[in-house]
Amino acid sequence: AAMWWAASKAWSRSDGHLMSLDPEKTMTDLPTLSQIEAAAKTVYAAFGPTPQYRWATLSQRLGTDCWVKHENHTPVGAFKVRGGLTYFEHLRSTQRLPQEVISATRGNHGQSIAYAAARHGVACTIVVPRGNSIEKNTAMRALGAHLLEHGDDFQDARDHAQALATERGAHMVPSYHPALVVGVATAWVEFLRAVPALDVLYVPIGLGSGACAALAAKQALGHAVKVVGVVSAHATTYADSMAAGCVVEAPVSTTLADGMAVRRADPQALAILQAGLDRVVQVNDAQVARAMRDLYTDTHNLAEGAGAASFAAAWADKDQLNGLQVGTTLCGGNVDTDIFCSVLNKHF
Repeated sequence: AAMWWAASKAWSRSDGHLMSLDPEKTMTDLPTLSQIEAAAKTVYAAFGPTPQYRWATLSQRLGTDCWVKHENHTPVGAFKVRGGLTYFEHLRSTQRLPQEVISATRGNHGQSIAYAAARHGVACTIVVPRGNSIEKNTAMRALGAHLLEHGDDFQDARDHAQALATERGAHMVPSYHPALVVGVATAWVEFLRAVPALDVLYVPIGLGSGACAALAAKQALGHAVKVVGVVSAHATTYADSMAAGCVVEAPVSTTLADGMAVRRADPQALAILQAGLDRVVQVNDAQVARAMRDLYTDTHNLAEGAGAASFAAAWADKDQLNGLQVGTTLCGGNVDTDIFCSVLNKHF
Protein backbone atom coordinates (compact mmCIF):
# COMPACT_ATOMS: atom_id res chain seq x y z
CA ALA A 1 0.00 0.00 0.00
CA ALA A 2 2.87 2.36 0.78
CA MET A 3 4.10 1.98 -2.81
CA TRP A 4 0.73 3.13 -4.16
CA TRP A 5 0.62 6.10 -1.78
CA ALA A 6 4.05 7.20 -2.96
CA ALA A 7 3.24 6.72 -6.64
CA SER A 8 -0.14 8.45 -6.72
CA LYS A 9 0.06 11.87 -8.35
CA ALA A 10 -2.14 14.87 -9.05
CA TRP A 11 -3.13 15.29 -12.67
CA SER A 12 -3.11 19.07 -12.65
CA ARG A 13 -1.04 21.98 -13.88
CA SER A 14 -0.01 24.86 -11.68
CA ASP A 15 -2.82 26.98 -13.18
CA GLY A 16 -5.42 24.50 -11.94
CA HIS A 17 -6.24 22.99 -15.35
CA LEU A 18 -6.27 19.21 -15.54
CA MET A 19 -3.32 17.62 -17.32
CA SER A 20 -5.10 14.35 -18.09
CA LEU A 21 -8.75 13.48 -18.39
CA ASP A 22 -8.03 10.05 -19.90
CA PRO A 23 -10.26 7.92 -17.67
CA GLU A 24 -8.03 4.83 -17.82
CA LYS A 25 -4.95 6.88 -16.94
CA THR A 26 -6.63 8.83 -14.16
CA MET A 27 -8.31 5.84 -12.53
CA THR A 28 -4.96 4.09 -12.12
CA ASP A 29 -4.42 6.58 -9.28
CA LEU A 30 -6.96 4.65 -7.22
CA PRO A 31 -6.06 1.77 -4.87
CA THR A 32 -6.49 -1.88 -5.78
CA LEU A 33 -8.65 -4.37 -3.91
CA SER A 34 -5.62 -5.86 -2.15
CA GLN A 35 -4.59 -2.39 -0.98
CA ILE A 36 -8.10 -1.63 0.27
CA GLU A 37 -8.20 -4.97 2.09
CA ALA A 38 -4.85 -4.20 3.70
CA ALA A 39 -6.25 -0.84 4.82
CA ALA A 40 -9.28 -2.65 6.27
CA LYS A 41 -6.99 -4.48 8.70
CA THR A 42 -5.88 -1.09 10.05
CA VAL A 43 -9.46 0.14 10.32
CA TYR A 44 -10.77 -3.04 11.94
CA ALA A 45 -8.09 -2.87 14.61
CA ALA A 46 -10.08 0.13 15.90
CA PHE A 47 -13.67 -0.83 15.06
CA GLY A 48 -15.62 -3.27 12.93
CA PRO A 49 -17.61 -2.87 9.70
CA THR A 50 -20.60 -0.57 9.90
CA PRO A 51 -24.10 -1.81 9.03
CA GLN A 52 -26.16 -1.18 5.93
CA TYR A 53 -29.92 -1.61 5.95
CA ARG A 54 -32.76 -1.53 3.49
CA TRP A 55 -35.20 0.76 5.27
CA ALA A 56 -38.80 -0.03 4.31
CA THR A 57 -40.19 3.45 4.90
CA LEU A 58 -37.36 5.19 3.04
CA SER A 59 -37.92 2.73 0.19
CA GLN A 60 -41.60 3.60 0.24
CA ARG A 61 -40.76 7.31 -0.02
CA LEU A 62 -38.52 6.71 -3.05
CA GLY A 63 -40.83 4.14 -4.64
CA THR A 64 -37.93 1.69 -4.93
CA ASP A 65 -35.47 -0.20 -2.73
CA CYS A 66 -33.33 2.21 -0.68
CA TRP A 67 -30.29 1.09 1.27
CA VAL A 68 -28.42 3.23 3.80
CA LYS A 69 -24.76 2.72 4.74
CA HIS A 70 -24.53 3.81 8.38
CA GLU A 71 -21.17 5.54 8.71
CA ASN A 72 -22.70 7.49 11.60
CA HIS A 73 -21.99 4.33 13.62
CA THR A 74 -18.19 4.75 13.72
CA PRO A 75 -16.39 5.84 16.93
CA VAL A 76 -16.52 9.50 15.82
CA GLY A 77 -19.94 9.35 14.17
CA ALA A 78 -18.65 9.82 10.61
CA PHE A 79 -16.85 8.01 7.79
CA LYS A 80 -13.73 10.18 7.98
CA VAL A 81 -12.19 8.18 10.83
CA ARG A 82 -11.33 5.37 8.43
CA GLY A 83 -9.04 7.71 6.51
CA GLY A 84 -7.45 9.12 9.64
CA LEU A 85 -6.46 5.64 10.78
CA THR A 86 -4.94 4.68 7.42
CA TYR A 87 -3.19 8.04 7.07
CA PHE A 88 -1.33 7.45 10.33
CA GLU A 89 -0.49 3.92 9.22
CA HIS A 90 0.94 5.48 6.06
CA LEU A 91 3.09 7.81 8.19
CA ARG A 92 4.21 4.98 10.45
CA SER A 93 5.13 2.70 7.55
CA THR A 94 6.89 5.27 5.34
CA GLN A 95 8.62 7.56 7.83
CA ARG A 96 8.93 8.31 11.52
CA LEU A 97 5.76 9.53 13.15
CA PRO A 98 5.93 13.31 13.66
CA GLN A 99 5.82 14.90 17.10
CA GLU A 100 2.85 17.03 16.06
CA VAL A 101 0.27 17.03 13.30
CA ILE A 102 -1.79 20.03 12.22
CA SER A 103 -4.86 20.04 10.03
CA ALA A 104 -7.93 22.09 9.13
CA THR A 105 -11.52 20.99 9.20
CA ARG A 106 -15.19 21.80 9.54
CA GLY A 107 -15.34 18.95 12.06
CA ASN A 108 -15.35 15.30 11.00
CA HIS A 109 -11.90 15.24 9.38
CA GLY A 110 -10.56 16.93 12.50
CA GLN A 111 -12.16 14.31 14.73
CA SER A 112 -10.66 11.63 12.53
CA ILE A 113 -7.14 13.05 12.82
CA ALA A 114 -7.48 13.68 16.56
CA TYR A 115 -8.73 10.12 17.11
CA ALA A 116 -5.87 8.56 15.12
CA ALA A 117 -3.23 10.90 16.61
CA ALA A 118 -4.28 9.92 20.13
CA ARG A 119 -3.93 6.23 19.27
CA HIS A 120 -0.33 6.91 18.20
CA GLY A 121 0.58 9.34 20.99
CA VAL A 122 1.06 12.26 18.59
CA ALA A 123 0.16 15.86 19.50
CA CYS A 124 -2.63 17.27 17.36
CA THR A 125 -3.66 20.83 16.52
CA ILE A 126 -6.81 21.45 14.50
CA VAL A 127 -7.79 24.76 12.89
CA VAL A 128 -11.48 25.51 12.31
CA PRO A 129 -13.15 28.59 10.85
CA ARG A 130 -14.93 30.98 13.17
CA GLY A 131 -18.52 29.96 13.86
CA ASN A 132 -17.77 26.27 13.43
CA SER A 133 -20.06 23.62 14.92
CA ILE A 134 -19.94 23.93 18.71
CA GLU A 135 -20.48 20.24 19.30
CA LYS A 136 -17.90 19.16 16.70
CA ASN A 137 -15.40 21.52 18.36
CA THR A 138 -16.20 19.98 21.75
CA ALA A 139 -15.74 16.48 20.34
CA MET A 140 -12.33 17.33 18.84
CA ARG A 141 -11.13 18.73 22.17
CA ALA A 142 -12.41 15.62 23.97
CA LEU A 143 -10.34 13.51 21.57
CA GLY A 144 -7.22 15.43 22.62
CA ALA A 145 -6.90 18.04 19.90
CA HIS A 146 -5.74 21.59 20.57
CA LEU A 147 -8.34 23.67 18.73
CA LEU A 148 -7.73 27.04 17.04
CA GLU A 149 -10.32 29.23 15.31
CA HIS A 150 -9.21 31.22 12.27
CA GLY A 151 -10.86 32.70 9.20
CA ASP A 152 -14.34 32.79 7.76
CA ASP A 153 -14.42 29.46 5.92
CA PHE A 154 -12.59 26.17 5.49
CA GLN A 155 -10.11 27.53 2.95
CA ASP A 156 -9.03 30.31 5.33
CA ALA A 157 -8.60 27.75 8.12
CA ARG A 158 -6.66 25.44 5.81
CA ASP A 159 -4.24 28.19 4.71
CA HIS A 160 -3.62 29.15 8.35
CA ALA A 161 -3.03 25.52 9.32
CA GLN A 162 -0.42 25.18 6.57
CA ALA A 163 1.34 28.34 7.75
CA LEU A 164 1.35 27.06 11.33
CA ALA A 165 2.76 23.71 10.26
CA THR A 166 5.57 25.41 8.37
CA GLU A 167 6.31 27.72 11.30
CA ARG A 168 6.39 24.90 13.87
CA GLY A 169 7.97 22.20 11.73
CA ALA A 170 4.85 20.10 12.29
CA HIS A 171 3.32 17.67 9.82
CA MET A 172 0.39 19.12 7.88
CA VAL A 173 -2.36 16.55 7.31
CA PRO A 174 -4.29 17.42 4.14
CA SER A 175 -8.02 16.90 3.81
CA TYR A 176 -7.50 14.98 0.58
CA HIS A 177 -4.73 12.41 0.18
CA PRO A 178 -4.48 8.90 -1.29
CA ALA A 179 -3.85 7.48 2.18
CA LEU A 180 -7.18 8.92 3.29
CA VAL A 181 -8.96 7.58 0.21
CA VAL A 182 -7.82 3.99 0.71
CA GLY A 183 -9.18 3.99 4.26
CA VAL A 184 -12.55 5.40 3.26
CA ALA A 185 -12.77 2.90 0.41
CA THR A 186 -13.11 0.15 3.01
CA ALA A 187 -16.64 1.41 3.75
CA TRP A 188 -17.72 1.22 0.12
CA VAL A 189 -16.24 -2.26 -0.34
CA GLU A 190 -18.27 -3.33 2.70
CA PHE A 191 -21.40 -1.83 1.14
CA LEU A 192 -20.98 -3.26 -2.36
CA ARG A 193 -20.14 -6.71 -1.02
CA ALA A 194 -23.12 -6.65 1.33
CA VAL A 195 -25.54 -5.40 -1.36
CA PRO A 196 -24.05 -6.52 -4.68
CA ALA A 197 -27.29 -5.75 -6.56
CA LEU A 198 -26.95 -1.96 -6.09
CA ASP A 199 -27.64 -0.11 -9.34
CA VAL A 200 -26.86 3.46 -8.27
CA LEU A 201 -24.94 4.92 -5.34
CA TYR A 202 -25.30 8.54 -4.19
CA VAL A 203 -22.19 9.94 -2.49
CA PRO A 204 -21.76 13.46 -1.07
CA ILE A 205 -18.70 15.49 -2.08
CA GLY A 206 -16.89 17.69 0.43
CA LEU A 207 -13.24 17.79 -0.56
CA GLY A 208 -13.59 14.50 -2.40
CA SER A 209 -12.19 11.59 -0.37
CA GLY A 210 -15.59 9.92 0.09
CA ALA A 211 -16.60 10.03 -3.57
CA CYS A 212 -13.13 9.08 -4.84
CA ALA A 213 -13.16 6.17 -2.40
CA ALA A 214 -16.52 5.00 -3.77
CA LEU A 215 -15.04 4.99 -7.26
CA ALA A 216 -12.04 3.06 -5.93
CA ALA A 217 -14.30 0.39 -4.42
CA LYS A 218 -16.35 0.15 -7.62
CA GLN A 219 -13.23 -0.29 -9.72
CA ALA A 220 -11.54 -2.68 -7.29
CA LEU A 221 -14.56 -5.00 -7.21
CA GLY A 222 -15.36 -4.64 -10.90
CA HIS A 223 -18.86 -3.53 -9.91
CA ALA A 224 -21.27 -1.97 -12.39
CA VAL A 225 -22.91 0.45 -9.91
CA LYS A 226 -23.30 4.02 -11.15
CA VAL A 227 -21.77 6.50 -8.69
CA VAL A 228 -23.54 9.86 -8.52
CA GLY A 229 -21.76 12.75 -6.80
CA VAL A 230 -23.78 15.10 -4.61
CA VAL A 231 -22.79 18.70 -3.92
CA SER A 232 -24.45 21.49 -2.01
CA ALA A 233 -26.17 24.01 -4.28
CA HIS A 234 -24.58 26.59 -1.95
CA ALA A 235 -21.01 25.26 -2.45
CA THR A 236 -20.60 24.34 -6.11
CA THR A 237 -16.85 24.25 -6.69
CA TYR A 238 -16.86 20.60 -7.81
CA ALA A 239 -19.88 20.96 -10.09
CA ASP A 240 -18.45 24.14 -11.60
CA SER A 241 -14.95 22.68 -11.91
CA MET A 242 -16.17 19.53 -13.63
CA ALA A 243 -18.12 21.65 -16.11
CA ALA A 244 -15.08 23.86 -16.78
CA GLY A 245 -12.39 21.18 -16.81
CA CYS A 246 -10.31 23.08 -14.27
CA VAL A 247 -10.50 24.14 -10.65
CA VAL A 248 -13.09 26.90 -10.24
CA GLU A 249 -13.57 28.54 -6.86
CA ALA A 250 -17.17 29.07 -5.81
CA PRO A 251 -18.59 31.00 -2.88
CA VAL A 252 -19.94 29.03 0.07
CA SER A 253 -23.25 30.00 1.61
CA THR A 254 -24.70 26.76 3.00
CA THR A 255 -25.78 27.10 6.62
CA LEU A 256 -26.64 23.43 7.05
CA ALA A 257 -24.26 21.18 5.09
CA ASP A 258 -20.98 22.29 6.69
CA GLY A 259 -19.23 19.08 5.67
CA MET A 260 -19.70 20.09 2.03
CA ALA A 261 -18.79 23.76 2.49
CA VAL A 262 -15.68 23.78 0.30
CA ARG A 263 -14.68 26.84 -1.70
CA ARG A 264 -11.93 25.32 -3.86
CA ALA A 265 -11.86 21.81 -5.34
CA ASP A 266 -8.78 19.63 -4.91
CA PRO A 267 -7.19 19.07 -8.37
CA GLN A 268 -6.35 15.40 -7.79
CA ALA A 269 -9.82 14.58 -6.49
CA LEU A 270 -11.37 16.57 -9.33
CA ALA A 271 -9.56 14.54 -12.00
CA ILE A 272 -10.71 11.26 -10.46
CA LEU A 273 -14.31 12.42 -10.07
CA GLN A 274 -14.37 13.79 -13.60
CA ALA A 275 -13.22 10.44 -14.93
CA GLY A 276 -15.43 8.21 -12.81
CA LEU A 277 -18.70 9.83 -11.72
CA ASP A 278 -21.85 9.10 -13.66
CA ARG A 279 -23.09 12.64 -12.96
CA VAL A 280 -23.42 15.29 -10.24
CA VAL A 281 -26.60 16.35 -8.43
CA GLN A 282 -26.95 19.63 -6.52
CA VAL A 283 -29.13 19.81 -3.40
CA ASN A 284 -30.04 22.96 -1.52
CA ASP A 285 -30.35 23.42 2.24
CA ALA A 286 -34.14 23.01 2.17
CA GLN A 287 -33.78 19.64 0.43
CA VAL A 288 -31.08 18.59 2.89
CA ALA A 289 -33.26 19.61 5.83
CA ARG A 290 -36.13 17.54 4.48
CA ALA A 291 -33.79 14.55 4.13
CA MET A 292 -32.59 15.00 7.73
CA ARG A 293 -36.21 14.90 8.89
CA ASP A 294 -37.03 11.88 6.74
CA LEU A 295 -33.99 9.94 7.97
CA TYR A 296 -34.86 10.70 11.57
CA THR A 297 -38.52 9.79 11.12
CA ASP A 298 -37.85 6.56 9.25
CA THR A 299 -34.65 5.31 10.93
CA HIS A 300 -34.43 7.32 14.18
CA ASN A 301 -30.82 8.13 13.31
CA LEU A 302 -29.48 11.68 13.44
CA ALA A 303 -27.99 12.94 10.20
CA GLU A 304 -25.94 16.10 9.90
CA GLY A 305 -26.45 18.16 6.75
CA ALA A 306 -23.76 16.48 4.64
CA GLY A 307 -24.79 13.15 6.13
CA ALA A 308 -28.29 13.51 4.68
CA ALA A 309 -27.23 14.91 1.29
CA SER A 310 -27.12 11.57 -0.54
CA PHE A 311 -30.71 10.75 0.41
CA ALA A 312 -31.71 14.30 -0.52
CA ALA A 313 -30.26 13.74 -4.00
CA ALA A 314 -31.97 10.36 -4.35
CA TRP A 315 -35.27 12.02 -3.40
CA ALA A 316 -34.68 14.69 -6.06
CA ASP A 317 -34.09 11.89 -8.61
CA LYS A 318 -36.88 9.59 -7.42
CA ASP A 319 -38.84 9.74 -10.68
CA GLN A 320 -35.80 8.22 -12.43
CA LEU A 321 -35.20 5.43 -9.91
CA ASN A 322 -38.22 3.16 -10.30
CA GLY A 323 -37.17 -0.50 -10.15
CA LEU A 324 -33.55 0.26 -9.18
CA GLN A 325 -31.62 -0.75 -6.08
CA VAL A 326 -30.52 2.61 -4.64
CA GLY A 327 -27.59 3.07 -2.26
CA THR A 328 -27.28 6.12 0.00
CA THR A 329 -25.10 6.89 2.99
CA LEU A 330 -25.70 8.49 6.34
CA CYS A 331 -22.04 9.46 6.32
CA GLY A 332 -22.12 11.59 9.48
CA GLY A 333 -24.45 12.24 12.39
CA ASN A 334 -22.61 15.07 14.10
CA VAL A 335 -25.21 17.83 14.02
CA ASP A 336 -25.49 20.44 16.76
CA THR A 337 -28.58 19.95 18.92
CA ASP A 338 -29.93 23.47 18.34
CA ILE A 339 -29.56 23.13 14.57
CA PHE A 340 -31.26 19.74 14.54
CA CYS A 341 -34.14 21.09 16.60
CA SER A 342 -34.55 23.89 14.05
CA VAL A 343 -34.58 21.32 11.25
CA LEU A 344 -37.23 19.22 12.99
CA ASN A 345 -39.32 22.35 13.58
CA LYS A 346 -39.05 23.13 9.85
CA HIS A 347 -37.14 26.38 10.28
CA PHE A 348 -34.93 25.39 7.33
